[in-house]
Amino acid sequence: MTTIARLAGVSLDTDDPHGLASFYQHLLGLEVFLDSDDVVALKGAGFLLTTQRVAGYVPPDWPSGPTPKEMHLDVAVADLERAESLALSLGATRAAYQPAPEEWRVLIDPAGHPFCLTTQAPMDLG
Repeated sequence: MTTIARLAGVSLDTDDPHGLASFYQHLLGLEVFLDSDDVVALKGAGFLLTTQRVAGYVPPDWPSGPTPKEMHLDVAVADLERAESLALSLGATRAAYQPAPEEWRVLIDPAGHPFCLTTQAPMDLG
C-alpha cells in the first residue's frame, strides 16, 4: 500500500498553551519548534505536539460527565511507577478511576486532558 499521508501532529486545546507545552516538553523530552502567545508546538518522536489557546476552554471529564473526553494520548513507558512519579512532579494528577493500573495509569495533565502511561505499547516503533 502506498502511503499518501502521515500524522504530522496532535493539538491539545488549553487556556495556558505555555504551561501545558512545558509539561509535555519535560515529560516526553521534546523541543520547542514554534512559540507564540497562543500556540506552542513541540517536536520529537516524528510528529508535532501542539498546545493552543482556546477562549472559554473547559477541561474534559473522565471517565464520564458533562464535558466528555474526546481523545487521549497513550505514552509508552518501561517503568510505570517511575513515569507516574515524573508526571506527577511535573503537574499531572492521578485520575480517581484506574481500569487496569498494573498495565495503564490514567493521569490528568495540567489543562485537564486525560492521558495514559502504559507498558503495553512499544517504546520504539522504528
